Amino acid sequence: MKIRVAVFFGGQSCEHEVSCISANQVIQALNKDKYDVIPVYIAKNKDMYTGDLLFDLSNYTDLNDLVSKLRKVSLVKDGNHVFLHAVKDSLFKHYEQEIDVAFPVMHGTGGEDGTLQGLLEMMDLPYTSSSVIGSAVGQDKVIMKEILEYHHIPIVPWFQIKVSEFENRQAEYLEKAKALGFPLIVKPANLGSSIGIEIIHNEEEFADKVHEAGKYDFKLAVEAMVKDLKEVNCSVIGSLKEAKTSAIEEVMKDDAFLTFDKKYLGGSKSSKTKGAVKAPAKGGASKGMASAGRKVPADLPPETEAEIRKYALEAFEALEAHGCVRIDFMIDRADGKVYVNEINSIPGSLAFYLWQETGMGFDQECDVLIDNALKRKSEREKKVFSFDTNILQSYGRKK
Repeated sequence: MKIRVAVFFGGQSCEHEVSCISANQVIQALNKDKYDVIPVYIAKNKDMYTGDLLFDLSNYTDLNDLVSKLRKVSLVKDGNHVFLHAVKDSLFKHYEQEIDVAFPVMHGTGGEDGTLQGLLEMMDLPYTSSSVIGSAVGQDKVIMKEILEYHHIPIVPWFQIKVSEFENRQAEYLEKAKALGFPLIVKPANLGSSIGIEIIHNEEEFADKVHEAGKYDFKLAVEAMVKDLKEVNCSVIGSLKEAKTSAIEEVMKDDAFLTFDKKYLGGSKSSKTKGAVKAPAKGGASKGMASAGRKVPADLPPETEAEIRKYALEAFEALEAHGCVRIDFMIDRADGKVYVNEINSIPGSLAFYLWQETGMGFDQECDVLIDNALKRKSEREKKVFSFDTNILQSYGRKK
């Protein structure tokens, strides 16, 4: 009997369209001889939909039109079984689809921050990504940095800004910025794909750039900028019991950081059409993050490569990650020092291009993630989470 795998994607996130691309790659990679694949699209208003049209990314060019042709569904738990149920049945047909494993491919807010994982935990449905805590701390750059610092994993000097306090504490924050030294990078704490990131070149730009980044989040991370930067990434796959590292890539770029457009749209202007997704050429498939400029494997001295792999595994464990993640690093060319930049708990394209370099195909990567999800559920079932008592039985009784 095939395992019924529901691929969740979309969501109310600035990375909504990127999620659609990554999910389509996963859907195509899943071995149809092993799995019945059920695509579950979460619209920007958080409603869930399913339907055969979701199997073809070329149908996503107008998301509003696509949604009108899909079936709205909800998750329902019945005993030990979890189903997708139609919110409203058609005249002659009731829709119900049981799910064995959830495969989240959602980037950013609502999907990569532990929100979806919390729902799946409530449903007791095994899933392939990091846990609620692992997802949440990995998504929040401020908390992530605090944990990495606690574990003595190297990161660049930084401080946080609470947007609600900026006006009253602007002078204090500016002094911290001057202490780090310009230029600086300011990042929204809970976004990815380079969205909302600003470079602060001098004191005069400080307030304006903070206000711009503050449009996207309630808190910001301000970092010292590595001026002569080499950026490399390493994926980790596994669990807290056992994990391994992928090939290491060097990100090739001509700017201080890759913008959203350069990561996903080949450097072109992003579409201004509301609800639009950049579709692949006819007969092709979008490459997502796999299309960004990169050198694999990265050209690194053996001792630097070993250092990166060591820190990748340490960060994976410290942040309680699970499944497939990508750890992004910065190397200061001036002194060769390595810094952990951030973790992506559901990386674009699931970093399949890094695992292919090790001999692991994308279909095999998906097999590992599903197998790990089922094993984690089995281990969880052995733990004690409640007691067969009811203190309410005596509540209200007269003494």
